[in-house]
Amino acid sequence: MNLLLDTNVLLWWLSDSPRLSREARALISDPDHQVFVSVVSLWEIAIKVRIGKLQADVDAIDSALDTSNFQRLGIAPAHLTALVSLPSHHRDPFDHLLMAQAISERAVFLTSDDQAALYPVQWRAC
Repeated sequence: MNLLLDTNVLLWWLSDSPRLSREARALISDPDHQVFVSVVSLWEIAIKVRIGKLQADVDAIDSALDTSNFQRLGIAPAHLTALVSLPSHHRDPFDHLLMAQAISERAVFLTSDDQAALYPVQWRAC
């Protein structure tokens, strides 16, 4: 199974947060699953650090992707095509692009945001 981590799920995984469910931990740690982290999440983290909403080291997070055997996912034209067709049920552009990537890559989107249920994306609650 291919998995795409939502930004908060990535941060919870890296910080070993108790907010991350056992099911999500099992999915992420399963060696048979390919885990993707989008550059969109790194961008979101950088923006939140810059405006003071988050304290994090973007370089350390990026380096941790290799340690965790996560694959970086760039933004491709197919992701933008999927993005254009998504409805706008809420106003988070990062979530919209992450869901479009999950749809395009046929990945399960791991998120704690129940708004994902409003979109045509396979997702699992964390």
